[in-house]
Amino acid sequence: MTYNWQQPDWPEFRYDLFGIEEILFKLAEKAGRARGLLKGLAVDAQLEATIEMMVVEAIKTSAIEGELLSRKDVMSSMRRNLGLEAGNPSGDKRAQGTAALMLAVRNSFTDPLSEETLFEWHRLIMSSHRHVAAGKWRAHAEPMQVVSGAVGHEQVHFEAPPSSRIPDEMARFIQWFNDTAPGGKMEIRKAAVRSALVHLYFESIHPFEDGNGRIGRALSEKVLSQGLGRPALLSLSRAIEAKRGNYYDALQEGQQSNEVTPWITWFVNIVLEAQTQAEELIDFTLKKTRLFDRFRDQLNDRQIQILRRMLEEGPDGFEGGMSAKKYMTITGTSKATATRDLQDLAEKQIFVPTGGGRSTHYQVNL
Repeated sequence: MTYNWQQPDWPEFRYDLFGIEEILFKLAEKAGRARGLLKGLAVDAQLEATIEMMVVEAIKTSAIEGELLSRKDVMSSMRRNLGLEAGNPSGDKRAQGTAALMLAVRNSFTDPLSEETLFEWHRLIMSSHRHVAAGKWRAHAEPMQVVSGAVGHEQVHFEAPPSSRIPDEMARFIQWFNDTAPGGKMEIRKAAVRSALVHLYFESIHPFEDGNGRIGRALSEKVLSQGLGRPALLSLSRAIEAKRGNYYDALQEGQQSNEVTPWITWFVNIVLEAQTQAEELIDFTLKKTRLFDRFRDQLNDRQIQILRRMLEEGPDGFEGGMSAKKYMTITGTSKATATRDLQDLAEKQIFVPTGGGRSTHYQVNL
């Protein structure tokens, strides 16, 4: 099989946007609406929504690669890096590195791309992986292949350029990335289109031993931020992870040819989905703020602790709901007190009960 990088027109990507012009217009509209909704929040709530989105992105970009991170560890690392939480780093070093990557991408979105930037991003997420040469292009002689299937029955989905070509390929990629940026001599005005191309281009080179997917998605976010002129508030990885199989299928198809219209169409729709989810998160943050403002003086410390804990899970809600047993475990209180507190929350219509008796569970009513 001949891959895109083996073809004479590599990397001259060709595409037709005729079929997705309406989607691109809707995406621009939604990005503007999300910006307006965010500005309508109090400063603390804006920061909270921003942190929440970065935490979601950190967790989901790792989950796509089969790496499960603790939300608590990622949130703690994020807040510590922002100076909102004191103390020395603790917990999973992978969570610390991924949280640091999210902040690095966000804080430097206006900067041109460089080899050192990519190496630093790679060191952040791979320094705890002993089998990987962190912050270096891959240099092994064996082919870099994307495979699936049991040992002895592997199916090769894609083979990247040999390691000997990586320095030249990446020098050309970095130049192309900067030339296609806003104001560049080859500017691509549609940020979502450029984001799709960047991701496909980078993943096709596959320059690192590991971590290519995470770096590729970080680059896509950098592109979207550059197009907006401000840090993008969305999680591409959340939208991608929900359609992981389709993602790999679309990427594999895109790597067969340098005519990439199907890939761009798929990716732009994913960006639109991520932008829609961002609106939902901002709306959730607004409702959460109003809920606390309304009931803060009517709740005891235990109830506030539980309410905060449940709302930390974001719009998807607290898995399984809150029960008296969970309430007792989290607050360290007695069963009688837990039951009384929960009934009070239900009477105030802050919680909605489901089930009955010992199987009663509660969800937050926003």
